[in-house]
Amino acid sequence: MTPVNILIVDDREENIIALEALLKRDDIKMFSTTSPNEALKIAWETNIAIALVDVQMPEMDGFELVEMLKSNPRTKDILVIFVTAISKEAKYAVKGFGAGAVDYLYKPLDPYITSAKVDSFVQLARTQAEIKQKNDELQDYAIVVKNSADIITSVDAQSLRIVNINPTVEKIMGFRPDELVGKSIVDLAIDDHRAAFRKKLGEIIKDNLSYAIFEFKFETFDKRVIWIECRASYRNKIIFLNISDISPQKSYQEQLIKSKENAEYSKKVKETFLANMSHELRTPVNGIIGITSLLRKTGLTDQQKGMLDLLDTSSKSLLGVINDVLDISKIEAGKFSIVRTANNVYDIVNSVFNLLKFKADENNIEFLLDIEEEVPQYLMLDSLRLNQILMNLLSNALKFTERGYVKLKITVLQKHNDKVKIKFSVEDTGIGIPADRLNRIFESFEQAEEDTVSKYGGTGLGLTIVKKLAELKGGELTVSSQVGRGSTFNFVNWYTISLKPKDKQTPKTDKVLPPFNNVRVLVAEDNMVNQFMLSKILKDWNVEVEMVDNGRKVIEKLNNKDYDIILMDTHMPEMNGYQAAKTIRVDFEEPKRSIPIISLSAASYDHEQQEALSAGMNDVLSKPFQPYQLHEKISRLLRVDA
Repeated sequence: MTPVNILIVDDREENIIALEALLKRDDIKMFSTTSPNEALKIAWETNIAIALVDVQMPEMDGFELVEMLKSNPRTKDILVIFVTAISKEAKYAVKGFGAGAVDYLYKPLDPYITSAKVDSFVQLARTQAEIKQKNDELQDYAIVVKNSADIITSVDAQSLRIVNINPTVEKIMGFRPDELVGKSIVDLAIDDHRAAFRKKLGEIIKDNLSYAIFEFKFETFDKRVIWIECRASYRNKIIFLNISDISPQKSYQEQLIKSKENAEYSKKVKETFLANMSHELRTPVNGIIGITSLLRKTGLTDQQKGMLDLLDTSSKSLLGVINDVLDISKIEAGKFSIVRTANNVYDIVNSVFNLLKFKADENNIEFLLDIEEEVPQYLMLDSLRLNQILMNLLSNALKFTERGYVKLKITVLQKHNDKVKIKFSVEDTGIGIPADRLNRIFESFEQAEEDTVSKYGGTGLGLTIVKKLAELKGGELTVSSQVGRGSTFNFVNWYTISLKPKDKQTPKTDKVLPPFNNVRVLVAEDNMVNQFMLSKILKDWNVEVEMVDNGRKVIEKLNNKDYDIILMDTHMPEMNGYQAAKTIRVDFEEPKRSIPIISLSAASYDHEQQEALSAGMNDVLSKPFQPYQLHEKISRLLRVDA
């Protein structure tokens, strides 16, 4: 507890000592002097609450001293008690009270009366100090409320009418405070929000909430509509509201939502376009590869075989470009998955190396492979994607190296338990990359130089795919290069060491496929080349084939005839494959309802293949495909031993 300061003024020292002894206690701090002038100084410099002043003193009597204290704003609130030995006549008492005293003590002092009076005034001084503190705080709060950037108002809980409101309401809503006092706060809300606003205020009163936050629309004086955020508190039948104008934030949120919707729409449009492009590009490529395969089985001259080889190389090159574009799109759409299984790293690396060695030999480029002995043979990895990374890096190195060497080096950087950190390094002595373009070579459709495409060809997508694949696999791709001296690409990643996987039986693509006896197949395909190819392949397997070019005709045919299996393209005019499959599964009776359906799709996205299965198709075969793959799926669905 803060002590109360008491000042004792008496011209006789013994009187001061007597009073100090009488009043001494822990919650009182006493100051004393025999000089009125010294008393004025102490009162000015110290927060004196109570003064015990002797009336009769030389230099300046007590009345004069008190008049001077009361005339000064800093000391005017001191509680003065006169201590006197003069007559108790009324005229002296009146004079003392007129000077500003609150009470008298008469000498000789009665200890009990003196102690009791001083104690009561100590309590009074404490109360006054608390009141002053509260008043100061209220004044501070009043300043804060008056100058707040938000509307602050108190509302009668019974009538919901405004009791007080700060001037900020004029800045935000255009109403003067005196125009709103006595009006219902609910009337500030727009018509559509008034019922909900009233209900919300009712809930705050009913639940006696000390804090609630909510948003509504208010209408301003000039009929503008603004979004407001209310922070409400209920106490003593009054609702206190802090109201903020959040229209800018709402506008920004709406813009973000609109931008997000536009982005999602654009993404959907892009995916649809790429799905269609995938179908439109892969379908004719499938036809070219299929026809090439069929032609090889006919009698050919060496010249014709050479032409077929060129045709096969060109179609596969085109398919590679299509796959590059679609891979980039799938990665950007977040629909590219990495599937890790146990694989022989040496087999993958040697396969890529041997495939590209002929190209190096043709160009008289030394092609080197260096695998550190510490590299584990079997690792958990996505063999297809590692193959893709190495093929792109090595193909690039060979393309841009005119003399010297290209080297693939594989080393172990770190090992921890069953984890190993491996670096795949592709080093060449090629043309190199300028320093100012090192970062740009990983961007889509970018090349190291403006004339690179005309000199060396390519789409500029290879390194972009490698970079994105490396990141998807959790690895890191870096490059260092000097113009005219060559480049080094490093791919570093952690792998889990695995045991040797079980041997996989790889199908022989050139083996003679057994026929299907008494099997009727309905094929839905709108591309004429693919129609011819499928018809030829199926007839070679002794299959009875009927061909249609859209889903509606599939339904018509199935209504009038029985089939053992349907091969159906997904993208067709009038009715696509998804719609046709759903119709069969819903509208037909058994056994036709359960007829096996294989989707012959050029789809590149996993969700498109899932969509085919969800539509009721039994399996999916992606274009382009090899005849043995189609034979395997038909055999499985018809439960025929191949």
